[in-house]
Amino acid sequence: MFCPKCGSILVPKKEDNKRVLACSCGYKTDKTSGATIKEITGKKSRRVEVVEHGELDTLPKTEAECPKCGNKEAHYWLVQTRAGDEPETKFLKCTKCEHTWRDYN
Repeated sequence: MFCPKCGSILVPKKEDNKRVLACSCGYKTDKTSGATIKEITGKKSRRVEVVEHGELDTLPKTEAECPKCGNKEAHYWLVQTRAGDEPETKFLKCTKCEHTWRDYN
């Protein structure tokens, strides 16, 4: 439902143990018969894709030290694992032992 004064969405509130629909402009109404309040929350599971051996040939290489074997070169790729307004996560895979790790820098 929308405010007849300003057109904003009316928000449900409790006043004196009564449910009312109120607007930020000050308009209030107790006519809630047509209003349905429904909220669905939950986390969406995200799958992080791991690059297989055959796909490594097309990935770029960078200088990075492998934490497992100490090799100085790795393939890398970027994945958006967090919200869209946050930077992507850089994944690295060692060119020698194929150990995979994340780089948050």
